[in-house]
Amino acid sequence: MSAPSSAFYTFSRCQRPGNLVYSFSVRANEGVTAQSFNSAYYLLSSSFNIQLTSPGGKHVEYVNQDESNRRWFNEFRAKAMSNPIGLETIDAARYAALVLLDSPGALHDLHGNKDLKQILTYFVKEKKPICAIGLGVAGLFPCITDGVWCFEDYSLTCTSVFELARSTDFPTLPLIPEDFIKDHGGKYTCSGEPDSVHVVIDRHVITGQNVMSTITAAQNLVLMCSQRATDRHSPRV
Repeated sequence: MSAPSSAFYTFSRCQRPGNLVYSFSVRANEGVTAQSFNSAYYLLSSSFNIQLTSPGGKHVEYVNQDESNRRWFNEFRAKAMSNPIGLETIDAARYAALVLLDSPGALHDLHGNKDLKQILTYFVKEKKPICAIGLGVAGLFPCITDGVWCFEDYSLTCTSVFELARSTDFPTLPLIPEDFIKDHGGKYTCSGEPDSVHVVIDRHVITGQNVMSTITAAQNLVLMCSQRATDRHSPRV
């Protein structure tokens, strides 16, 4: 059986703000944080048509499930829409927003993904909303052209080094997201208190520091997409 993978959501056109794409890691035992997915899906599914996608369309592992959400995930997996499609099949023009949830696996299979790079390049060019949370911010890293990261001037946050250092996996991580942002010209900020809600909005990009920031980041994404839809349909003076 193939290893689970990282994934993301995409959002697309509809009478609501649009279709949304969730992109996920499918790395075995390091997929997507269950709490981040559950919280974001509950909030965003009422505003968007959601499409899940992952490298190669592989199965997504939801890690750190607990008694409060395990039944929900069992029921969710029974639905056809829980099966992601491959990143290589995504037509970015069909989607209104991109979501990269907290995902330990993103450090392994999203940060250098060429298909995700193409999607991000289109989203940046069209200034479409992007929301990345925690370790899912690593999904923004493949968008480098001629040595220049397309988010180099953006104010961003992600899981801090201090928060990561508490994990037993810290010594073996392939990269440190906070360091990547700083080394590639991004303007990094984080809360002075670990595990606190901290969300940064810069232009069309929303980033959340950690799992606890998921709901606030998702709420801001709904507001951003709603405002864009209103502006698009407002008569010009």
